[in-house]
Amino acid sequence: MKLKLTIDGKVYEVEVDATEPAQPHPSYIPPMNKTRAPPTHLPAVPAPTQTGQDTVADESKVCRSPMAGIVVRVSAQVGQVIQANDVLVVLEAMKMETVVTAPRGGKIAKLNVKSGDSVQGGQVLVELA
Repeated sequence: MKLKLTIDGKVYEVEVDATEPAQPHPSYIPPMNKTRAPPTHLPAVPAPTQTGQDTVADESKVCRSPMAGIVVRVSAQVGQVIQANDVLVVLEAMKMETVVTAPRGGKIAKLNVKSGDSVQGGQVLVELA
C-alpha cells in the first residue's frame, strides 16, 4: 500500500506492507468514556458497627448519606411534614451532585447537617419522627 504524507510542506511517498492486523501496544490504555451515564441506583450503605451518634435503634426513621461528600443544600426543616422521595439534602462529591431523598413519609425530627458540612458514607443526615 502506498501513502502520501506531507510534512512541513514536503510531500513524501511511502510504501507500507501490512502483514498482521493492527493491535494496540500492550501499555496502551484507552481514554475513559466521559459521557457515561450515572448509576441508576446506589449500593446500600451498611449501618455503622461502632457505638456513637450514628447508631440508631430504628433504621426506618433515619436517612443516611450514600457517600462521603460536602453538603451543598439542606432542603428540609425540623417539624416539616414530608412524603416519600421528597428532597432532603443535596451532596457534592467529585464535582457531581447527589440528591438524598426521604425513604418514607413522616415528620422531620432532627437535622444532623447544615450547608458546608463534610459527611461520611453511612452518616445519619436526617432523623424522622
